[in-house]
Amino acid sequence: MQARDVMTTSVVTVGPDAGVGEIAKLLLGHRISGVPVVDAEARLLGIVTEGDLMRRPEIETERQRSWWLRILADPRDIAKEYAQSHGTRARDVMTAQVITVAEDAPLGEIARLLEERRIKRVPVVRDGKLVGIVSRANLLQGLAARSDAVRTVAPIDDRSLRERVAAVLARQGWTSHGTFNVIVTDGVVELWGLVESDEERKAVRIAAEGVPGVRAVKDHLGAVRPWVLGT
Repeated sequence: MQARDVMTTSVVTVGPDAGVGEIAKLLLGHRISGVPVVDAEARLLGIVTEGDLMRRPEIETERQRSWWLRILADPRDIAKEYAQSHGTRARDVMTAQVITVAEDAPLGEIARLLEERRIKRVPVVRDGKLVGIVSRANLLQGLAARSDAVRTVAPIDDRSLRERVAAVLARQGWTSHGTFNVIVTDGVVELWGLVESDEERKAVRIAAEGVPGVRAVKDHLGAVRPWVLGT
């Protein structure tokens, strides 16, 4: 699945001259944690998030540095903090260097971006213009839809299913100690062989259950200490 398959296209946006009070009301009213800033032609200029509005003199949450921290701090950082907390328009408080993705970005890539950058959403752009947004909730919606599709997969014969399960397990690199085997009867997969840990046993089971067409998995795996395998 790609960004275009799960993204929200009716995105709430603001212009660069929107006031911070207006933005705060939008976030609350739409129950969202961030709003893209766009120009009249829908070109993405930046994004304002809850975090950008947390340190404000109006609510007495402005960051207060001790005198010695002010001496050590980079003047550019102090100036940036002041502009962030005292700015009254979107253009003053927004994050301008926005991480974006294209419509054909795989969901795996988007999940990695959200995790690595510790962000909750990523705008989707086409030729610099905002066309949608993918949030963590959208990824969950994609997961739910994909799970429903997997459950309705067409039946497959046991021999083909066995080959698929064996191929999936073989690709992992942690499943074979020389005696690993897969038996399939009426869509029920039986796993035989040796594993080194409970974590490996769980991973093997999950990998087998994830193959489309598998109705159930029976675990006959035996445990063996890692040092035994090296003798």
